[in-house]
Amino acid sequence: MRRTKIIATMGPASESEAVLKDMVEAGADVIRINLSHGSLDEAIERYRRLRRIEESIGRPLGILVDLPGPKVRAGSFPEGGALLRDGEDLRLVPGEESSTAALVHVNHEGLLRDIHAGDRLTFGDGGVVIEVTDAEGDALRARVLHGGLLQGRPGVHIPSERLRMATPTDHDLHLLDAFVTEGADMVAVSFVRSAHDIRRVGTEPHPAGPMVIAKIETRAAVENLDGIIEAAGAVMVARGDLGAEMPLEELPHLQKRILHRCIALGRPAITATQMLESMVSAPSPTRAETSDIANAVFDGSSAVMLSGETAIGHDPALAVATMARIARRADEEFDYDGWAAKVNRLNRDLSGSVDDVVTNSMTNAAWRAASESEATSIICITRTGFTVRSIARYRPRMPILGFSTDPRTLRQLTLSWGATPIEQPGPYDPARQVGTAIEMAKGRGLLRTGDLVAVLSGSPDYKGVATDSLRLVHI
Repeated sequence: MRRTKIIATMGPASESEAVLKDMVEAGADVIRINLSHGSLDEAIERYRRLRRIEESIGRPLGILVDLPGPKVRAGSFPEGGALLRDGEDLRLVPGEESSTAALVHVNHEGLLRDIHAGDRLTFGDGGVVIEVTDAEGDALRARVLHGGLLQGRPGVHIPSERLRMATPTDHDLHLLDAFVTEGADMVAVSFVRSAHDIRRVGTEPHPAGPMVIAKIETRAAVENLDGIIEAAGAVMVARGDLGAEMPLEELPHLQKRILHRCIALGRPAITATQMLESMVSAPSPTRAETSDIANAVFDGSSAVMLSGETAIGHDPALAVATMARIARRADEEFDYDGWAAKVNRLNRDLSGSVDDVVTNSMTNAAWRAASESEATSIICITRTGFTVRSIARYRPRMPILGFSTDPRTLRQLTLSWGATPIEQPGPYDPARQVGTAIEMAKGRGLLRTGDLVAVLSGSPDYKGVATDSLRLVHI
């Protein structure tokens, strides 16, 4: 059973219900809608299409809407693209007009104010790099350091400390309002710089509202990491823009650091960007990409994400199936015992509330009890998903069965490592639900007579929000 979850991005190559269903059957747990492209009406129709697919497959499907943020783009390049050559000069001008190799329009009104001589700007995923040399009236002059072909309307990465734009933007909040009304499960906030940016989202805490995912892609976000993680519901290591902000040699170490802090604080962590980039056009990945996915699993990723591979790739379902196969094999080699010891070390460095202390103690006890008793599963009775996310930090060898009466909680659990979300009827009542959860799991073939299972829940008598109840049950 694969434990690491997969997020697949919807796009022109995966618009149809048939292809989307193939992606889900190939292993996609969450589908991402990138709101940087297309209209709001088109995005809402995609969302509703996914809900129809969820109904047809008969199990929870998470939907992640990714807000564009203060995204800066170049004006459209001519058909076939424009080649920027090393050492050539060009001009940058604010505006939405079309671009050429010699004159690039950039849709950022503050371009002349925010960008200074010596600043380096990158296009797309960082393949083309230019350096601003000076200002010239209503334009900036720049020189190409690393050339390449630019097509369509590529993104322009401006150093985050230079970008004087609020996150989330007013446009982001307008899009968010529409998807809160639709009932979206998760929302990703782009170019986060502090916990204040997360608080500006202003939605109800999940599961009443969407789970807010902070994208770590700026230098400021790295500097304010713990505060952002505590304010967010989950975190994404967005390696494209983060690699443009930070020295490339630092990126692997930042990835590990971010993932470890997320696990210590009980937040799902996503590793994203160029994981199977070659499969946009090729039928199989490179050896380096295969190793990259496996190492992301070993680092502690809750989920790994596909972007262009499924949005514009030649075979989206094949890309998902390939990632699922690699992740499943990496899950088999994961250092489960060593990871639990690491989590305990990380927890000792944290100073939390009484609720945190109770939850840390009980989930550690559950991991130890399940491991030492060779329990076949860990059953979590949860209202918000908190119990599942807490035990998932320990990466137990046995499956985590997450039972909830809240449909949105179940969809949000599609992002949690190792969790199988299962809907349970009736109001939340852990004392009553243990027996029905066991019967439901037996009916699905997840448990058998004679199994020993660990059961985790929060008791109604506890005054705070914590996981405070553990039982070992012989089936």
